[in-house]
Amino acid sequence: MRSTTYERKSWGIGYIMVLPYFLFFVLFSLVPIFFGLRISFYDWALLGTKKFVAFKNYHNLLIDKEFWIYTWHTFMFVIISAPLLVLTGLALALLINQIRKWQSFFRASVFLPMMLSVSVISTIWVIFLQPYSGLLSQLLKLVGYQKEIFWISQPILAWVSIIIATVWWTVGLVFILYLAGLQDIPQTFYEAGQIEGASRWQSFRFITLPSLSRVTLLVIVLQTIACFKIFGQSKLITSGGPAGGTKTIVFMIYEKGFKTFDLGYASAVSILLMMIIMIISALQFKYMPNEN
Repeated sequence: MRSTTYERKSWGIGYIMVLPYFLFFVLFSLVPIFFGLRISFYDWALLGTKKFVAFKNYHNLLIDKEFWIYTWHTFMFVIISAPLLVLTGLALALLINQIRKWQSFFRASVFLPMMLSVSVISTIWVIFLQPYSGLLSQLLKLVGYQKEIFWISQPILAWVSIIIATVWWTVGLVFILYLAGLQDIPQTFYEAGQIEGASRWQSFRFITLPSLSRVTLLVIVLQTIACFKIFGQSKLITSGGPAGGTKTIVFMIYEKGFKTFDLGYASAVSILLMMIIMIISALQFKYMPNEN
């Protein structure tokens, strides 16, 4: 009876602790989602009458060439950036995990860019990539490359610039998660592998990678979602240019919602993006190994 009473008190305390977050989640996540879903079925301008149009916004969206172009841009960014973030974070974690001296300094150095806002990192990279006075141009001149490179005004180089800036900015989270996962692997696993004659590559393949499977699943899902929401870098580094070449789905939501004030159409794009992310995340959870 005492155990039951104690468990009830523990559960009660748990519910009380979770309640503030739950209320914030409902007010600032669930309510806006359902409100946005409602708006997507309306011809909903910022001012004027609001007319129910059922699935018209979704129909117009699916035949909108701009939407498919921006969707392709978004998927291209996800396909390149997400694996690059995962591999770079894992590589940095493996490297710094081997360092005993100054490890705290290197951990902080890799994670520090995460503390900056997107406006700050975008400003840094715009200055860094200036064709005439930028630091990168000066470094290239020091090694003998005298031609000016217009990183932001050329379509392919503009995406390269955004991807590099994104990796530099956000790889710290991936790095920290992988480093924590590496330090959680029992050393006895590696000692047993050495006794069996396992090489360093075999230890990595059959001990490290399987032990990091849960972390890898979490990292891939989080980075995929984050990459699908790419907007700030594209807006602030390239302004969506050149010629709309770096505009994404979220960029389209911004333009439709806050420039033309077509809130119904913008909401339809938002709901469709949410569905894409949910489907891809569900597939990742289903088909990726997540057991140690």
